[in-house]
Amino acid sequence: MNRPDWPTGLPFNFGGLEEEHAALERARVVVQPAPYDFSTTYQGGTRWGPRAILAASQNMELWDEELGAATYRAGIHTLPELEPTALGPEAMAQRVEQAVGWILDRGKLPAMLGGEHSLTAGAVRAAAARFRGLSVLQLDAHADMRDRYLDSPYSHACVMRRVRERVPAASVGIRSMSEEEAKVLEREPAPLWSARAFRALQGRWEPILNALTDEVYVTFDLDALDPGVLPATGTPEPGGLDWYEAVDLLAAVARRHRIVGFDIVELAPIAGQVASDFLAARLAYRLMGLALASVSSAALRTA
Repeated sequence: MNRPDWPTGLPFNFGGLEEEHAALERARVVVQPAPYDFSTTYQGGTRWGPRAILAASQNMELWDEELGAATYRAGIHTLPELEPTALGPEAMAQRVEQAVGWILDRGKLPAMLGGEHSLTAGAVRAAAARFRGLSVLQLDAHADMRDRYLDSPYSHACVMRRVRERVPAASVGIRSMSEEEAKVLEREPAPLWSARAFRALQGRWEPILNALTDEVYVTFDLDALDPGVLPATGTPEPGGLDWYEAVDLLAAVARRHRIVGFDIVELAPIAGQVASDFLAARLAYRLMGLALASVSSAALRTA
């Protein structure tokens, strides 16, 4: 039976939104799920991350109690999953670049849900081609500054090396790197704060904010968070950030800079344990709200 007034349950999109708030034409935010898990090297499963985040998002409240806003009213459209390619992470990054470029060319905020971190290289290329002077804020446990890993320069372990070849970046939460990466960073210092160094700032985040340009792309590898907060990631590292440390920093960035796009990557769902999925969904929603507010603030600053 096909009746237009027949209840069919929530649409499977971010937030479980009805067409009024999910139509592409009126949406200010476009979600791009990217289920990709090719170069992960410890625990796999990030290919299931986007679906887990979408499912969790349908069960969260859509009033953001800290922003005092119903972000969904700005419109959030969810695209179909980006089809993976078996040609490797470089080819997949090119596919991401095309998809994110398509979103940006329509004047929308791209919100990519990964998938492994190698995807970010393509998203940053798309943003850098459209925003002169772009910078990247990386929240991550790992430096991701290898030149090659397992014979690939586009591995998830190399993503920030590729990003920094194109745009400046500031990294927060780092607490694991290889000897090769340590030597690279010693030879070519980059704005980077370990979890300890970040906490030592005690909320005085001017050095981080000053390392960013007016327009910022945020890449949030969920292993930036402590595994006690978010265990469902392929390469968990002890000593990570907590929820409030992360979102308070993001709020500070949004007050000073314009967030032009973001990704949340490296969720590897654990069957029967949905807390990590739910956190990732709430984080995506908070970032949407902060990014939209940052655009409004930027317009006021330049008026």
